Amino acid sequence: MASMQALAWAHHDGSALYAPDGPVALGDKVALRVRTAASANVERVWLRTVLDGEPAFVEAEPTDERGGERWFTARLVLHNPLTPYRFLLQAHGDTVWLNGTGLHHRDVTDHHDFRLHTEDSAPAWLRDAVIYQVFPDRFAPDPSGARPRDLPGWALPKAWGEEPATDGPAAVTEVYGGTLSGIEARLDHLVALGVTTLYLTPFFPGRSNHRYDATTFDHVDPLLGGDEALASLARAADARGLRVMGDLTTNHTGDGHDWFAASRDASSPEAGYYLWNESRDDWVGWTGHRHLPKLDWRDDALAARMVEDGSAAVRRWLAPPYGLDGWRIDVANMTGRHGPVDVNAAVAARVRRAVAADNPDAAVIAEHFHDATEDLRRGAWDAGMNYAGFLRPVWQWLAEPGTGIRFLEAPIAVPSRTGAEAAATMRDVLAGIPWRVAARAWNLLSTHDTARIRTLTGSPARHRAAAALLFTYVGAPFVFAGDEGGASGVNGEHSRTPMPWTDIENGGARWDAETHATYRALGQLRRERCSLRHGGLRWVVATDDALVYLRECEHEVLLVAVARAATTLTVDLGGRTLERVHGELDASHRDGVVLTSRGAAAGVWVLGGV
Repeated sequence: MASMQALAWAHHDGSALYAPDGPVALGDKVALRVRTAASANVERVWLRTVLDGEPAFVEAEPTDERGGERWFTARLVLHNPLTPYRFLLQAHGDTVWLNGTGLHHRDVTDHHDFRLHTEDSAPAWLRDAVIYQVFPDRFAPDPSGARPRDLPGWALPKAWGEEPATDGPAAVTEVYGGTLSGIEARLDHLVALGVTTLYLTPFFPGRSNHRYDATTFDHVDPLLGGDEALASLARAADARGLRVMGDLTTNHTGDGHDWFAASRDASSPEAGYYLWNESRDDWVGWTGHRHLPKLDWRDDALAARMVEDGSAAVRRWLAPPYGLDGWRIDVANMTGRHGPVDVNAAVAARVRRAVAADNPDAAVIAEHFHDATEDLRRGAWDAGMNYAGFLRPVWQWLAEPGTGIRFLEAPIAVPSRTGAEAAATMRDVLAGIPWRVAARAWNLLSTHDTARIRTLTGSPARHRAAAALLFTYVGAPFVFAGDEGGASGVNGEHSRTPMPWTDIENGGARWDAETHATYRALGQLRRERCSLRHGGLRWVVATDDALVYLRECEHEVLLVAVARAATTLTVDLGGRTLERVHGELDASHRDGVVLTSRGAAAGVWVLGGV
């Protein structure tokens, strides 16, 4: 049996046990707390911050001692909009730094300091969200059974049960006939899963099934049912307590967009909307795709038309009768960036300002396929899609060797990493941004741009272990429609799988009922447990084959253990009792808590005696 694993002897994170739970403002005097093991004999604690660019120290006072722990509290006046801080602890004549990645017996840089942001005005509901992504063409056909008679010339009709293409022109032109009324008819499926937020990929007309090549932002695609279908879906969702978010491309349009046609005339009001060369005989396409001309955000007329006018795309769909609850911004990391030009922060600020002015409770979420730390640290967006801090490390830990699944944009197959390596990446990303931003990040296992988690893991058990991580880690769980039933897909195009409703309702082979039940149970667990929505995170151990951590709020502590293979661990939890609330992984008391897994599995327990 492996040696016993214990909690680190000092801890702080940005959750309510240690830091302010709500928004903070310039001039606020806030209390920041550190917990230490009494056995560590910590003598003094200082909070180190940066004041107007210069380091400054505030000594913390011992404020509580109970249950074998000593707490220290430092009080800090927030003088700058973004306040970084870490702690210096003195014990037994040694000094140790405590920052977002843990304890360090060496000097550290400011990069992983904790952070408080005084300009964070994101809606509170994001922390409680469970997001469900729907690709409209593939979720559900019109309940009447009717299909459009006159498909556009680019569209290739497909039967609902046929498999999507993996590449080539067919991958973006196959049309299965899903509609917004079809989604409306299936909203109870989302409610049963514990979903709070329906996120729709673009509903604007385009020349593809994905519609990221919009030809207008003024109407809903008639193939999906048109404007009234969106209004009806929004009403039905609201009646069930569901929010609805749209998907907007601020980086580009399609080359069939009416703005682009007008911009070819150098004297037109739209002439400056796109990035043209000096002779205006060529334009910049997104990542070289000429059918996706890139918008030029240096043009104030574009900003007005896209964001600020009363009929602007950003604003009009937030208003009745649609009342969207915000936007996911496609390739937000690239918007306003090209060569020497970088107005990304200004674009983000304009979008968020317009959204907040019309609906302070609406959200703006950034797609960012890699490290979004710098954009999120400065508060550019309310939150981001957490590829860097969740999907990437979880994929590398749980991928079945030999599947050949491509590692997102990299020219390699998904590498295999240990649990310790995956956890190190997760901690790095979590430490790089303010806690409140991280707590509302969209954590992902699959999206319409990636392979499916079931195909990647090659195993129902590993898939269910991944789902346990998804619903118990810091941030908001994001489920791509079909993942809850084991849908497959080797890449983004192939993963846009039509939902097999006949199999779902009648127990067919294309739907994994056990995995579906696991997702429903995890959704209920998250809804019931404050620690999973508002709690802090304390790592217990990360080994080759297991990740173990605590989620803590004022009212409870949960122990989460996830294994990718058979393993046995012994952890020291100070004699606390365990009550299982989810999963199959075994726990027993024998000179500590012994966690045993016979294969890929997960377990969640409530700790007693806290």
